[in-house]
Amino acid sequence: MKILLLGSGELGKEFTIAAQRIGQIVIAVDSYENAPAMQVAHDFEVINMLNGDALDRIVAKHQPDFIVPEIEAIRTERFYDYEKQGITVVPSAKAANFTMNRKAIRDLASKELGLKTANYRYATTAEELQKGVEAVGMPCVVKPLMSSSGKGQSTIKTEADIEKAWNYAVEGSRGDVVEVIVEAFVKFNSEITLLTVVQNNNPTLFCAPIGHRQERGDYQESWQPAKISDKDLYEAQDMAEKVTEALGGAGLFGVEFFLADDGVYFSELSPRPHDTGMVTLAGTQNFNEFELHLRAILSLPIFEITLEKAGASAVILASENSTNPTYSGIEKIASLPKTDFRIFGKPTSRPYRRMGVALVNDSLETPIEEVVEKAKKAASLVTVNS
Repeated sequence: MKILLLGSGELGKEFTIAAQRIGQIVIAVDSYENAPAMQVAHDFEVINMLNGDALDRIVAKHQPDFIVPEIEAIRTERFYDYEKQGITVVPSAKAANFTMNRKAIRDLASKELGLKTANYRYATTAEELQKGVEAVGMPCVVKPLMSSSGKGQSTIKTEADIEKAWNYAVEGSRGDVVEVIVEAFVKFNSEITLLTVVQNNNPTLFCAPIGHRQERGDYQESWQPAKISDKDLYEAQDMAEKVTEALGGAGLFGVEFFLADDGVYFSELSPRPHDTGMVTLAGTQNFNEFELHLRAILSLPIFEITLEKAGASAVILASENSTNPTYSGIEKIASLPKTDFRIFGKPTSRPYRRMGVALVNDSLETPIEEVVEKAKKAASLVTVNS
């Protein structure tokens, strides 16, 4: 099969490697040359994916069997036409359109499906944001409707924060949508990602829940399994199944939840492998998240997902701008037991850009806090040099 991968970052790279291992053809697309997935794909294209004509051109040129989005900033409304042409959009044109924009997926979850979410409002101007803050109360969180890796996300605690939050959200927005969501701050005890695998002809499966910690709206460490009560896990699985069924299609979805004293809150959903799910590269499961996504897309039956080990991932971040980043400390991390790492191969760096990840595993009997600390220490051994 021929797969057109729209977005070629580190998640796309691991997906491409998984596809290569079972003989699939991947054309990697991104807005810049030498993106991580391009380095391992059969072919590549460099275009602005918000340009619908450019998107049409490469679809016509390559005639893919599957279109697999990896990022948000895509002219997703064209996906409906591609489906009519007989191309499978992953997970579906509807899923891609709804989840590339926080407004559509939040309204689907809250208004149509009745899932528990934080109180929220939308704003297209700083003045509307002011009214939204008044409606949901402070503290509250502001996010662009289209963004990734925490870009443009901030917390409003005082009146003085509102204008700054608006400007930061607009700067961090991806695509051409100038609109934000402001949501009440949920007093949660922890956050989880529930990797949900929707199959074409077999039951929906769930990975063991993944815990994660964020800074600047972007994950810093993730671990599997996360601690969660049976009641909360059942509630999260029920919500995840409802929302993925409503979106349609097959593939792996990263569904995020807040766990609070009064139950489980739906937060966000990604219709593709999730950054926190990189912990599965530590061998925590019988299949990692990229292999699961691929198998679901290709309608290869997945009998079960088994938790094999406890694991943790910790990000390796850049601290400076560079057009030729290099790395030191690789030999130190390589010498650690039950430890692995990935260097993504991004051609440029900037402060806080995710350039790699440390991966640690241990027995299921090992306290997960110990595994997380080992991953953090391992990541700290690697330095990104400008």
